[in-house]
Amino acid sequence: MLSVKEKIAYGLGDTASNIIFQTVMLFLTFFYTDIFGISAAFVGTMFLVVRIMDAVTDPLMGYLADRTRSRWGRYRPYLLWCALPFAVISVLAFTTPSLSESGKEIYALITYALLMLAYTAINIPYCALGAALTTNPTERVSVQSYRFVFAMLGGLIVTALTLPLVDFFGHGDKAKGYQLTIFAMSILGTVMFLLCFAGTKERDFSTDDSNDNLKLATKALWANDQWRVLSAAAIFLLTGLVLKSTLAIYYVKYFLGREDMISVFVTSGVVGNLVGVALAQKLADKVCKVKAYIRLQLIAAALCVVAWFVPGDQYLLALGLYIAWNFSINMGTPLLWAKMADTVDYGQFKTGVRTTGLVYSSIIFFIKLGLAIGGALAGWLLAAYGYQVDVAQTPETLEGILLCFTLYPALASVAVAFVMGRYTLDNQRVAEINSTLKQKLSVT
Repeated sequence: MLSVKEKIAYGLGDTASNIIFQTVMLFLTFFYTDIFGISAAFVGTMFLVVRIMDAVTDPLMGYLADRTRSRWGRYRPYLLWCALPFAVISVLAFTTPSLSESGKEIYALITYALLMLAYTAINIPYCALGAALTTNPTERVSVQSYRFVFAMLGGLIVTALTLPLVDFFGHGDKAKGYQLTIFAMSILGTVMFLLCFAGTKERDFSTDDSNDNLKLATKALWANDQWRVLSAAAIFLLTGLVLKSTLAIYYVKYFLGREDMISVFVTSGVVGNLVGVALAQKLADKVCKVKAYIRLQLIAAALCVVAWFVPGDQYLLALGLYIAWNFSINMGTPLLWAKMADTVDYGQFKTGVRTTGLVYSSIIFFIKLGLAIGGALAGWLLAAYGYQVDVAQTPETLEGILLCFTLYPALASVAVAFVMGRYTLDNQRVAEINSTLKQKLSVT
């Protein structure tokens, strides 16, 4: 059994990660279009282009982490080594130098690419560390529940404080306000990464070092059919999640006509997230986590469909549905990440090769691919529906914003539920696999 102290320390790492992840998901598109002055279409394309880079860097980072040997373990050292560079690049990404239109686009592309590279370097080892803390299936859900409670606290910090701090630091200059706000949050994130490093202990469950051979490790990864299921689910999940989250600001400002309530709206959604992930462990104790996850996706889809019928003058009803959607879709988040750790064990059981870093890095790549597709769709669809900055939107544009915020994310959740119907690692199967692996480890 892991101590509560260690679970909290591990969770602080995702508080730090989410200070940037949630800022990117909620505010970066708006920052680029309305503050920095880049077209929505370019922003959408840029998000997708950078994901091509991740197709190479993410698996390599996972492979590098698996091969790392240090007195701190395989994965923990990257929390120490990469925290400060990640903070510096985060500030640069939210800096607005005075450049031509093409100069702004180049600057945004370079700094965003560096930001995602830094995120890869620290987040993939951090995620893999979760599988190196324990092999107990119940404890894994508990660890991930703690993790995502603290992740949502990071999101709460972002949603509750970003816009007020922008006004406080900027004194009317929003570009300066965003830069100083991210500077302050980056300092906080660095401290939390270091606390995560200091408060966790890595335990090595591998039986061999055959993953030192990249070709063999990659072959073993592809033979893991349950990894393929989770990878496909990750794309659909993040596409819908990011599309809805990105459009939340536009939905509140233009469709609901309540620009003054943007912070309240998005912060309330994060509160729904927080409650959902906090209750995930209780759900997993009573219901098979695979069946529970599928049902939660279908509930999230239904809530999105209901939101499509809400008129623009019904702010409170729209807010309630948004909170409920965040609650349902994020209650499944710890269940999903616990299944990733189970997939690592399954791959070792099936092939004899433990590819912890590769499993996490490759699934994170597909998560970021979904992040990119969702962000790209947000930019492209805004442009396609005729969105113009800070003007009264046409009825066609408002209808497009509503579709992007409701029905399109619903389709993504249905796709996730369909894909997860092919996932077979329930609690009983995972327990059998872990028992076999422990026997092999005791023999060696």
